Amino acid sequence: MTFDRKDKDNATLLNLYLRLLYPRMVEEKMLILLRQGRIGKWFSGIGQEAIAVGSTLAMHNEEYILPMHRNLGVFTSRNIPLTKLMAQWQGKVTGFTKGRDRSFHFGTQEHRIIGMISHLGPQMALADGIALADLIEKKKQATLVFTGEGATSEGDFHEAINVAAVWNLPVIFLIENNGYGLSTPINEQFKCKNLVDKAIGYGIEGFQVDGNNILEVYDLINQVATSMRENPKPVLIECLTFRMRGHEEASGTKYVPQELFEEWAAKDPVRNFEQYLQEQQVLTIESIAEIKTRFKSQIEQDVENAFNEDEPEVNTEVELEDMYFPYVSTTIPATKAATEMRYLDAISDGLKVAMQKHKNLVLMGQDIAEYGGAFKITDGFVQEFGKARVRNTPICESAIVGAALGLSINGCKAMMEMQFADFATCGFNQIVNNLAKTHYRWGEKADVVVRMPTGAGTGAGPFHSQSNEAWFTKTPGLKVVYPAFPQDAKGLLLASIEDPNPVIYFEHKYLYRSLSGPVPQGFYTFEIGKANVLKQGEQFCIITYGLGVHWALSYLSENPDHSATLVDLRSLQPWDREAVANAVKTTGRVLILHEDTLSSGFGAELAAWISEHCFEYLDAPVMRCASSDTAIPMSKVLEDDFLAKSRLQDTVKRLLAY
Repeated sequence: MTFDRKDKDNATLLNLYLRLLYPRMVEEKMLILLRQGRIGKWFSGIGQEAIAVGSTLAMHNEEYILPMHRNLGVFTSRNIPLTKLMAQWQGKVTGFTKGRDRSFHFGTQEHRIIGMISHLGPQMALADGIALADLIEKKKQATLVFTGEGATSEGDFHEAINVAAVWNLPVIFLIENNGYGLSTPINEQFKCKNLVDKAIGYGIEGFQVDGNNILEVYDLINQVATSMRENPKPVLIECLTFRMRGHEEASGTKYVPQELFEEWAAKDPVRNFEQYLQEQQVLTIESIAEIKTRFKSQIEQDVENAFNEDEPEVNTEVELEDMYFPYVSTTIPATKAATEMRYLDAISDGLKVAMQKHKNLVLMGQDIAEYGGAFKITDGFVQEFGKARVRNTPICESAIVGAALGLSINGCKAMMEMQFADFATCGFNQIVNNLAKTHYRWGEKADVVVRMPTGAGTGAGPFHSQSNEAWFTKTPGLKVVYPAFPQDAKGLLLASIEDPNPVIYFEHKYLYRSLSGPVPQGFYTFEIGKANVLKQGEQFCIITYGLGVHWALSYLSENPDHSATLVDLRSLQPWDREAVANAVKTTGRVLILHEDTLSSGFGAELAAWISEHCFEYLDAPVMRCASSDTAIPMSKVLEDDFLAKSRLQDTVKRLLAY
């Protein structure tokens, strides 16, 4: 291994050595603790320290780094105390996640580090959003995100780099090519000779570097970061290294040929750099021994201090509260006159008001800029707010949801438009595992709204008509709203944007141009989680939301002899238990109506809650009226038969006849 110090003085070289040695000695201590049974799991980065340490020291302290689970050197080089890290690894209350997550699955704004989730690839899109926020704020900063050679096979890898390339984002995508994804060798993971060659396909620069040579890593990252701060654009870097331990210690290494260990042991980044510094007369045998003795004593003390930290105390109420960033949703009354607006225009007006109020709000989605979106909701927004804040995206839902979270982490608000709610499947992991769990895991808000054009009635078939709100109402950490009227659409959208928690905002496509109503001008909000009781009656109650509200209104208008209470939930997570309970107590008979399919639709949750909490007030079984348990057909006659509306009259008759 050849080192070139260039213009680095002895103090700089010594600091690089100290930073390199420390995580190695911490890791060696972890392996001892593992054999002693004092810890249960460890993902070793022994042999790869030069990548984490060299790249971190090349970045500015205020720049974000998004590491993986073998990058201990990132955390130690950013001066996170070992006691704090050890508390995290051991699930202590003083850890970054209060015992809720393990390893490096956490973030810390203080140290500008955003940890991974177990799905690996999704963190790359977060780097896009972080860098985009810097770009919009005209900060000359770079963002560094790590991934492994195995994760380059994931779609998130492609999506994140493609978005960064198209948007010229200052992101360093660093691949640690360590030879194996758990037990799968690289020849079974990809066909190309070098992973760096993938850069060509994205039209960006790519570099390959000896990942075990700390000076080469440091110099390359420093060069690339310095350049992109002045000339923002992404770069792909492949660091060649080797995993000297198992995927995690329990996995072992029997699948690795012995000659590979011998080859890479000769390239050990710590031992080789140590020998070089002796040749350069920066270190001596005596100084090395003194340093290691000092580090060993410090590590021993910090580890034991962490073991003595408190375990988490069980408090279910706190656990529930911590799923969400602290925020009280309230109603802010309208102060200006109302004008007649279509449902679609109310949403557009709400977005415009929010963009005017929040200069850090960024809108993203397919075709939303000059074209104005598939439904023209953002028509004219580019002219008023500019392309920096109204952004067309490639067709890559996962990357854009991730970028939205990255924007939030770096101080922005974000709204991402799914072109159709059906397409949320392509961003599902980011929504339910990143947006939903971020605050619970490490206390960071996810200030993101995902708009979901939803529902049937337009003959659009199985992939443009689904009512998929139940996928999200069961995910703790998300809020879900579903307005039925233009006034509610604007007020709830503004409330969603004000809320620093992730909100899934359903808007019914059939109502876009078919429904109009009075909508106050200017800024106002409705409380998320507060239902609207549209009618009061005594025979039975209908609990519904979305298009179901209009089916119910139409039915009751055609049957004026019925005395019914009609509850429009408006919000599904949280939902208004008090309003539902009052409706049940008043009428004794309950019909739950929704457009989603019957089995496991949100109505099942409502029915179960009513049976459990309001049983003594019921005069009949809770009945559900929902759509068929099939995919949604395109044919108009088949679609009409599919929808719950076709069964509403019969369901009411059964309820009243019981």
